Amino acid sequence: MGLLSKKDAKLITDPLADNNPITIQVLGICSALAITAQLKASIVMAISVMAVLGIGNVVISLMRNIIPSKIRIIVQLVVVAALVIIVDQVLKAFSYELSKTLSVFVGLIITNCIIMGRFEAFALGNGPWRSFLDGIGNAAGYGLILVIVGFFRELLGSGTLLGFKVLGDPIEKTGLYAIGYENNGFMLLSPMALIVVGIIIWVQRSRNKALIED
Repeated sequence: MGLLSKKDAKLITDPLADNNPITIQVLGICSALAITAQLKASIVMAISVMAVLGIGNVVISLMRNIIPSKIRIIVQLVVVAALVIIVDQVLKAFSYELSKTLSVFVGLIITNCIIMGRFEAFALGNGPWRSFLDGIGNAAGYGLILVIVGFFRELLGSGTLLGFKVLGDPIEKTGLYAIGYENNGFMLLSPMALIVVGIIIWVQRSRNKALIED
């Protein structure tokens, strides 16, 4: 018997496509707009949310039978805040410049609707293993959209990926710049992130008509 049953595997695969937290559930939009101008920041934010949501789901699941219903939201906030503080300190210790780029948005993971939503909708009613898979799956779905948006915004807005010049040098006019290509500065503005997410939603619904609401 494999490590994952078909039902457990769907906890990871569904959020990557037909139940994506951003494009289907429309959650976590703020960070998708704010930090995706650079691919590296998008990747680090995705990994940070995956760590917080995966571990957080397990902690809430383990505590689900002893958390008084009246204070469950407070307990959830304490758990996610503690995990976010740990992530923030790790970033400052090993990648200080990137932590400054992400700035307050790491702290805003605490209020990310995806995390609180999975605590409430899944971790409080399921065991630790399935809660962990659900957390990893939803964080991966969230991170996938961030990486796609970050890829196109940095590539078209700066001509770079992960800081490396991939389209040529705009100053020395090499690569695509030699034939008149210019970076699209609009791609670095937050509204363009919303447009890119909108295009992803359009493509997704074009491929799967079942996702189109009446």
